[in-house]
Amino acid sequence: MYIAQELRKQNIAEYLLYMWQIEDTIRAFGCSLPRIRREYISRFDYTDEQKDEEADWFGNLIRMMNEEGCREQGHLQINSVTLQLLAELHQQLLASPKFPFYSTAYYKVLPFIVELRNRGARKEENEIETCLNLLYGVMMLRLQKKEVTPNTQHAVQEVSTFIGMLSDYYKKDKEEGLKFE
Repeated sequence: MYIAQELRKQNIAEYLLYMWQIEDTIRAFGCSLPRIRREYISRFDYTDEQKDEEADWFGNLIRMMNEEGCREQGHLQINSVTLQLLAELHQQLLASPKFPFYSTAYYKVLPFIVELRNRGARKEENEIETCLNLLYGVMMLRLQKKEVTPNTQHAVQEVSTFIGMLSDYYKKDKEEGLKFE
């Protein structure tokens, strides 16, 4: 909860990746709050009050996952909406002549997006989700200490730069509003 709150303020893409990891963490513990509290939350250097708040947060996420039918796979609606907001901002930035550097960054990563889509991305998946899925997948490979090929590392570096730029524009839009025309 504490990490999510900070990431949401600072970098929306990192927040989404973190929340996807939290969804998978909940699934790994069988959507069991007692297990999460005992085997996960207890490992953090939190006060008892912070541990209770963290457990409440996980409990709410578990309830939402149950209600929204994403116990096994998929994303919580709150995360899907955030992703959709990012995708909409992406389209606005591309459509505006005021953001040439963003367009340049996009066209630089477009071949990677096309390649990823040709490898089996879901049809309803937007380009931003494709980029985030790449970053999340590589993050999972690294956590499992599995090899990441040089070509994939290069794609991740380019996509990270692009998504970082989108996140910066998202933050700027939330804080002061972007002018698209």
